[in-house]
Amino acid sequence: MPLGPIMLDLAGTALDAEDRELLRHPAVGGVILFARNYESPEQLAALTAAIHAVREPALLIGVDQEGGRVQRFRDGFTRLPPAGRLGRLHRERPAQARAVCESIAWLMAAELRAVGVDFSFAPVLDLDRGISRVIGDRGFSPDAQAVGELASSWMRGARQAGMASVGKHFPGHGGVEADSHTELPRDERPFVDLELEDLAPFRRLIDQGLEAMMPAHVIYPCIDPRPAGFSPVWLRQILRQQLGFQGVIFSDDLNMEAAGAGGDHVERAQAAVAAGCDMLLICNNRPAAVATLAAFRDHRDPATSLRLLRMRGRKPLDRVRLHESPEWHRALGHIAELESHDSLELPLEDPTTPEPRTKP
Repeated sequence: MPLGPIMLDLAGTALDAEDRELLRHPAVGGVILFARNYESPEQLAALTAAIHAVREPALLIGVDQEGGRVQRFRDGFTRLPPAGRLGRLHRERPAQARAVCESIAWLMAAELRAVGVDFSFAPVLDLDRGISRVIGDRGFSPDAQAVGELASSWMRGARQAGMASVGKHFPGHGGVEADSHTELPRDERPFVDLELEDLAPFRRLIDQGLEAMMPAHVIYPCIDPRPAGFSPVWLRQILRQQLGFQGVIFSDDLNMEAAGAGGDHVERAQAAVAAGCDMLLICNNRPAAVATLAAFRDHRDPATSLRLLRMRGRKPLDRVRLHESPEWHRALGHIAELESHDSLELPLEDPTTPEPRTKP
């Protein structure tokens, strides 16, 4: 049975009979985990193993593990710094910031892969313009060049640990104040302004083989009256054709307030697929998820099935070997140095030194 186009959430820390039945539905392709699904690394490893065992090929498992405010698994995992902290370092020492970013992304990915999570919805490619309530220091920098450099480093680090990356939120959420979780933002800028600045990091990572993308629930009325995640102009014409993106397109959560522009939940899902999304996230609304699964029971797309294979996690280290590795200790050292740099303005050690040193 190929992977379906719907990604669901779970209520608890273990699968119950209802969960197992739902995950066997042919329209399901993955599971997104939240803090409520986590108690300990051991429990999480058992949960991901149970999810992967439900069917063949195994469902994909994703999580938002960006760092800073957005880190679902905390106790038992390294507390990751927000992306903005790496951006501040980049202003002073760009080469060092790139190396530190790559190391921290490796640590993030390696810790998740050790407990069976396939990928994180990261990195954030939005510019932190100091406007958006929902982006803020989740963005690396207000400078598109810096965002592109650091996000490229993040992607390299994640790949080294066997994890694909998801760039978000295309074509850029940083130019609007409103939070799309609770309202529908509008970005009135013309395409030329978006192309010169906000689109630059997306273009850079696409050229480097970015595996997946998540569009924003934001309307850009100069380009299309529909939110980007429901817009074939943005997803099929601009993202696929003009920018040449060949990876997976994940919708943002269709239960968010801004997604209401697409109609009821089934209509939202249908509009997102028609626009070009490969996999649809429906979170924190089990009745809506069940209704959408029924509507997509017979949905098949061979091209989507092939793209989704790129999101499968690879080559995990077990937790013992991970915690013994020089790379893990080096990344911990980078995080500690970042905290010192921010709080005490102490100089950071050069990450190119040969001796390894001892991350939400």
